[in-house]
Parts: sequence; C-alpha cells; structure tokens
Amino acid sequence: MRQPAVPKRRGAVGEANGAPRHSALFATGVLLGLVAEQVVLFAVPLLIFHDTKQVATLGFAFALEWVPALIAYPFAGLLADRDGGARLFTRVAVMRAAILIVVVLLCLAQPGWKVPVLMAGGACLSLCVAPIRMSIERMVPQLARDSQIATVQSLVQNMELLAMALGPALAILAAAFLGKLWLLLVAAAAFGVSALTWLPLPRPAVRAVHGWQARDVLAELTIGWRLMVRIRPVLLLGILNFTINLVVGVLIVSNAALVTDVFDAPDSAYGVLNAAVGVTGLLNLLLMPALLRRVGVEPIGALGFGLMCATVLIAALAPSYLVYAPAFVVMLVGDALYNIYNRTQRVKVIPGEHLGKVMGPFYLLNLLSYPIAGLLIGGLGATIGAQRLALWMGGLLCLFGAVFLPLTMASFRKALLARENANVEVVT
Repeated sequence: MRQPAVPKRRGAVGEANGAPRHSALFATGVLLGLVAEQVVLFAVPLLIFHDTKQVATLGFAFALEWVPALIAYPFAGLLADRDGGARLFTRVAVMRAAILIVVVLLCLAQPGWKVPVLMAGGACLSLCVAPIRMSIERMVPQLARDSQIATVQSLVQNMELLAMALGPALAILAAAFLGKLWLLLVAAAAFGVSALTWLPLPRPAVRAVHGWQARDVLAELTIGWRLMVRIRPVLLLGILNFTINLVVGVLIVSNAALVTDVFDAPDSAYGVLNAAVGVTGLLNLLLMPALLRRVGVEPIGALGFGLMCATVLIAALAPSYLVYAPAFVVMLVGDALYNIYNRTQRVKVIPGEHLGKVMGPFYLLNLLSYPIAGLLIGGLGATIGAQRLALWMGGLLCLFGAVFLPLTMASFRKALLARENANVEVVT
C-alpha cells in the first residue's frame, strides 16, 4: 500500500533552504539577549551594593526581581504556544530595551532614588524573562529534528556561556569609559538588535482557536499543570532542578559581595570571574557536538551535576579569592553541562502541541528557588554569613542528588523506551 507523503517542517535543520540562515539568526538573537542580561547583571548588583554596602539588600533585590518572572511563566508558555515563538521574542526584546532606557533616565533625574529604581527596573526586566525563555523553548523544535535537539539545546547553552564571557568583558571595558549606570544603555542597544535578528525566523499564523476569556485561559493553564504532574520524569526533573537552583542561587546572589567585600577584590575581578565562566563556552562550543555523539547526553548531565556538588563545597570553604574564583567558574560550567541533559530530555517527552503550557509551570517550579535563595541571603547572610549558608546548602545538594539524579535518569530512560516501542508498533 502506498504511504502518504510526509510534509517537511519549515525550518527543520538540513531540510529548508533557509535553515542554516535561520539557525544563525536564532543563535545570534539568543546570544545578544544574553549578553545584554550579563551586562545588566554586572552593573546592577555593583550599583546597589556600592550604594548600600549591605549583602542583605542584594538578597532582597534578587528575590524581588524573580517574583514577577515566576508569576509570568505559565502565561508566557501559553503565549508561546499560541504565537509560535519568534513574534513574541521580538516584541518582548524591544520592551526590555525600553525599560532600561526609562531606568537610566529616572536615575539621572533623581539620583537619590537609584536603589529603588534599579530594584523596580529589575522586577520589570524579570517579568520579560519568562516570555523570552518560552520563545526560545518553542523555537528549538521548529529548527531541529528530534535527533538534532540535543545539538541545538547545546548551542543555546553555549550561547549562555559565551554571553558570560562577552557580557562582563564588554561591561568592564564600557564601565571604564562610561560608568556603570551607562552600561544599562549598552544593554538596551543589545536587546534592540536581538529583536531585529529574529524578525526573519519562521512565524506560524497566530492561533485564534482559543479566546482570551478567563475560562479559556484557565483551561489551557490547567492542561499544562496536569501534564507536568502526570509526566513523571518531567516532575522529577523539576524537583531536582529546584534543589540545584536553590543551592547555586545562594552563591550567585552573594557573589558580588563575596568578591568585593569578603575577599576584598576590585570590581574588575568580579567581571573577570564571570568572563572566565564564559570563556569555557568557546571550548564547549567546539567540543560538545562531538562529545554528544561519542558519550551521549546522560553521562554529560551526570558529570555536570558532580562538578556542581564538589565546587559549591569548595567555594563555600574558600579562604581567598584565588580559591573561590576557580571553584565558582567550574560550578557554573557544571551547571551548563547538566543543563544540556536537562533541556534535551524534557523536550523529548512533552507533547509538542503543549510544550509551552508545560514548560511554563516547569520553569515556575525550577525558578521558585531563586527568590527563596535571595530571601535566605537577605535573612541569614548577615548573621551566619553567605559562605556558611552555601556550605549547608551544598551538603543538602550532595545528599539529595545522590538519590534523585539516578531516579530521574531512570524515569527518562523508561519513558523514552516506551515511546520508542510505541513508534515501532505504529510502523509495524
């Protein structure tokens, strides 16, 4: 019996004429947006800490920044499912640029309001993070076949590492000539250019099947939560990610204070530290495709998790910047390696038509740990110290991961095997 022809997906790697160009524009837009984020992350904590000299303020600012993002994630996933990704990314990138311009103008007009304005601006930018991340998640399956998803997700992860090199390096250079406040305008320009790079990417017709009445939106959000709970490997992965982000978040929140106050290093050392993480992205970018073919995504994830556990403990016990800095760098490299596994496996088991709806609550669960980490630093950082808190959290991660990581990986293997068997039966 003659089989019906299978239509090719527009934008699939190697299939469409514009695929290489689309992939390059996709990666460029992601990189520019992440570079802008890194510039903001360099400038804002230093501006706040230099103005207040209190690590607790950094913790509370970090918590405040993440609350809007958590609320936005389920709705952003819904928007990405309806929109397709590219259109949403460009609009939100322009919005981020506008927010930074307003923040700079307010800080110049009212210097005494600098800290509250920066905190409010951070909260507004945080609100924009969710639709940007959901747009990227939504575009990956449009640009890659199933067998190439790991490669594209590795590309996204490496763009994050490259941004950590380019962002702080750009920030250090620009701060020397412009000052830290003006860095926010540099970031605004990068956000604007990132929006332009995504304009030619595939844009499916806007889905008008569902309305925007509260009942319709609630029904779609319920589907996302229900699927996240029912797909066991995704739920286990979300719980594991929550724990990792809580522990890593404690060090990220207090990083500026540890470097410039506890270890008495200059601002440039803070930037160099973040840039050093990103330089490893260059090596990652070259080695990861071959490593994925030879080793597979699961061993890479396990290696990344092990590096995180070991280096969090070393950073928490570090007596000086020279010990802390390499540990911090390797910790984030381990986080990047683990994220290749994290991002690749979850896409394979979530139904494509519901990807955004599931990823919204999934991100909410993952990132709920960040404001909690900020509150922990804000409440306990001044009394027990950020390093001691990181030591306790690192021990928790080691114990928890020893049980949950093998359990999560086994659950994914089982789910993917069941999917392969189902596909074989259909073909037969």
